[in-house]
Amino acid sequence: MSADRVSGSELAVAVIGLAGRFPGARSVDELWANLCDGVESITTHSDADLAASVPAALRDDPAYVPRSGVLDGIELFDAAFFGFSPREAELIDPQRRLFMESCWEALEHAGYDPRRYPGAIGLYAGTGLNGYLLFHVLSRGDLLEDPFELQIASDKDFLATHVGYKLDLRGPCLDVQSACSTSLVAIHLACQSLLAGECDMTLAGGVGVRVPHRTGYLYRAGAILSPDGHCRAFDARAGGTVGGSGVGLVVLKRLEDAIADRDTIHAVVRGSAINNDGATKVGFSAPSVDGQARVVRAALSAAGLDATSVGYIEAHGTGTLLGDPIEVAALKQVFRGAAPASCALGSIKTNIGHLDTAAGVAGFIKAALAVRDGGIPPSLHFTSANPHLGLEGSPFFVATELASWPIPGPRRAGVSSFGIGGTNAHVVLEEPPAPEPAADAVRPDSGWTLLPLSARSPEALDAMAARLADHLKKHAATLPDVGYTLAVGRRPFDIRRAIVCAGSDPVGAAIDALDGVDRTRVVDGRVTACRPVVFMFPGQGAQHADMGLALYRSEPRFAAVVDHCAHHLREALGFDLREALYPSQFAGPPRDLTQTAITQPAVFVTSYALGQTLIGSGVRPSALIGHSVGEYVAACLAGVMTLPQALDLVAARGRVMQRLPVGAMLAVSLDEADAEALVRDLPELAIAAINGPGLTVVSGPAAAIEQLAGELASRGVSARRLVTSHAFHSAMVEPAIAPLVAAAGRIALHPPTLRYISNVTGTWIAPSEAVDPAYYGRHLRRAVRFGPGLTQILRDEPDAIVLEVGPGQTLTTLARANGLAGPDARALATLPPARPRPSGPVTDAPPLAITLAALWTRGAELDLGLLFAGQARRRVPLPTYPFERQRYWIEPGARPLPALHAGGPRGPSADTGADPPPAAVVTRHPRPPLHAAYAAATSEVEHQLCEIWQELLGIAPIGIHDNFMELGGHSLLGARMAARLRTSFGVELPLQAMFESPTVAELAVAIERAVIADLAAREIGRG
Repeated sequence: MSADRVSGSELAVAVIGLAGRFPGARSVDELWANLCDGVESITTHSDADLAASVPAALRDDPAYVPRSGVLDGIELFDAAFFGFSPREAELIDPQRRLFMESCWEALEHAGYDPRRYPGAIGLYAGTGLNGYLLFHVLSRGDLLEDPFELQIASDKDFLATHVGYKLDLRGPCLDVQSACSTSLVAIHLACQSLLAGECDMTLAGGVGVRVPHRTGYLYRAGAILSPDGHCRAFDARAGGTVGGSGVGLVVLKRLEDAIADRDTIHAVVRGSAINNDGATKVGFSAPSVDGQARVVRAALSAAGLDATSVGYIEAHGTGTLLGDPIEVAALKQVFRGAAPASCALGSIKTNIGHLDTAAGVAGFIKAALAVRDGGIPPSLHFTSANPHLGLEGSPFFVATELASWPIPGPRRAGVSSFGIGGTNAHVVLEEPPAPEPAADAVRPDSGWTLLPLSARSPEALDAMAARLADHLKKHAATLPDVGYTLAVGRRPFDIRRAIVCAGSDPVGAAIDALDGVDRTRVVDGRVTACRPVVFMFPGQGAQHADMGLALYRSEPRFAAVVDHCAHHLREALGFDLREALYPSQFAGPPRDLTQTAITQPAVFVTSYALGQTLIGSGVRPSALIGHSVGEYVAACLAGVMTLPQALDLVAARGRVMQRLPVGAMLAVSLDEADAEALVRDLPELAIAAINGPGLTVVSGPAAAIEQLAGELASRGVSARRLVTSHAFHSAMVEPAIAPLVAAAGRIALHPPTLRYISNVTGTWIAPSEAVDPAYYGRHLRRAVRFGPGLTQILRDEPDAIVLEVGPGQTLTTLARANGLAGPDARALATLPPARPRPSGPVTDAPPLAITLAALWTRGAELDLGLLFAGQARRRVPLPTYPFERQRYWIEPGARPLPALHAGGPRGPSADTGADPPPAAVVTRHPRPPLHAAYAAATSEVEHQLCEIWQELLGIAPIGIHDNFMELGGHSLLGARMAARLRTSFGVELPLQAMFESPTVAELAVAIERAVIADLAAREIGRG
């Protein structure tokens, strides 16, 4: 169905993300597979399971049904991922913990990182009764020191706002509570918020997790729970439902926005409504035909649809003798006139039980997948219809096996959820519009794709790679869409891996790389700082035939710039520069690339085109430095001169230098001062370049250079003759100064908009220098102070990555000699050397892709989304973050309160004779991975502080350089910490001190200063 067939799309809402955990299913995909296969995911609990929380007397009652829908691992949570200390994580309601993880997974499934999303993201959701608080936390008096902290961790009021804070959501974050209909009401309110313009995207759903968890219930005739632990919705044998636990989330967006943003749309919400029964029913907890009929009718009206176009109803379907007939009676009123057997009925409760506050979103997810895929899963345990339903001859039938859609036209489904007490909700869903094909005409696919992966630990990164490999094996994938989703829809963490996929089978290449079979495509790195990138542009001497040819063939940005420059230079050079650049590609007379008149424009064009390609690929340089003619590239990119002006000036520079007498240059292993002393008595020679410690170049007539080389050899000083035609930056270039200054004077020069280093001074160029034509004469004559310039950059930007942007790797070698040869490899080249080493791994990955991978894995500031500019890529569902869950669970320390079960008030109590569980030992969790290395305490104050931190945070050991906030600290915990400091050290430190001195070492200094100040004040008082 195309987008234009979604009538009233401006009032429709797209479902773009799904996530959750359900009985028997740890993901939405597993849930859907189970539903289609007709799997019942209700667990029968053993006596051993029940013994932990259900007294023997209750277990032995013949009416006790030991069945429920459970979630494995409700005690597990990735606290460090969300910035919680272990002690705080143990207090938080497990429902909220599971819900927080599912919110993250839902946004990743949709392909969005809330921190980078420009619009406002909201959250509407509700949670069930906090049994963990009642049966575990409140029994431990030693954990109730701070009632406010306990309230925030436990109260329903803080579900949405706590998640909104941790995920950085800027839209409305509201708790919704209406019993069983909570999560569907939340979806309705979320849709209304989107349509009202209160937010641009929203999460909606709910969570309900029973604690004690692995328990059953006491059956009572006439109540809502089943006598045998099976929910038989609409069946003649129906006797009630069965309890279950689960969490479900959907990500919603206005349909027109989702289409424009090329999101994956799973279903469309055409309309929704909520209402209340009022008092015209037999009791508070009873359903109402009138109330349910009104809400279904209102939702269809909001959708602008007739009931006869709906082919499936995901019913509330609790399987009760009273509820099912009332629900079908209400539907019959609304569907009056529909053809017999034109609409299937189903209930997810027959598969996974009644999830309480999460029941509505579970049904919504099932219906959304049904309209997306076109199959209606079977409703379980149905053999013959409840005679009170009157299904014969009605529009409704119950699907007992996976069924195709019963009516033609767009697939539409209704979802109902009715809360005990009377709040009803109904949502009308429609199949998604067909996605538009990718339009690659603006920038054709260059033949490679970068897959960026990142995590908080190496283990999580490996798990992420394995998950993605498995996904690519099982699902058809457009690899650029996968790369785009990873680039723009995932939060970048410090442990990084970039996969470069190229060749005839890029998906197969990606799988091999992700599985570790082919490491030549993999670039790993650990980010220790957010690193700016400095572009280095080489000068003459780096040129070679076919430099950048692979880029010219594969990168449209690069080729377009080279073509433009060659066309502009044709008149000045008298030939097409590409004949000299790419002799194997462009036929023409042989061109000598060693001739200065050709070399300098060729090096400039290659470097400039590569610089623009990198910028267009998301690399934003913070500063620039060039070597000799390379500074012209820096000046052009900094806006001092336009590209045509720069091309004309470089061509003129090459011409006037070509006419100079032949000279020579010699690289000597001496510092600048020693080299100056060496040539002081040789006036024909000059220092041409200071490239770094022990890296100096001398220039002059060939005979003088030959003489110097012999003298250095006799002294045992290493020297190497450079392959060059002229004695650049010596007195021999002085005849070219006046013509060059005149040429610079004919163009309009502007102050730079981006910092770059002057070769003349070895520091940042002054705006007055950049716009002075005479500067370019001084630049031609004086020594290139590249080494001092690089030192200036690293002094001002010590974390910078320096990237050689141009042919060869000469400047990369010089940068490493200037102190950037460490293990983090902060000096990188973009293109291979003229003669690549025969040894080493061989890969078909393009150099630009490898460069971008290396930059990203080392923490460079770059926007990977720009790699896909012009390709109209889509966000696609991919495996979500592999949380590293640990056990955070408080065991009861005394006899718990009476259990609250839906079947009645009976449960574990003081008169059951059951022994209370033993008090738990206070645990201290291992120190998580932190930015600071562990360092033990060295003073008594530090020892005491470490003990206090370990107790309040629940972590051991704590090092003196560990950061309070990184360990999960916050203002409430800071207040408790300040109180402990007052007790332990007798000093009054303000709360702000915890944030101004966030490490043990810093806090110890603050305490010692406070103690000294207090003693001084007392002495003054005595005086």
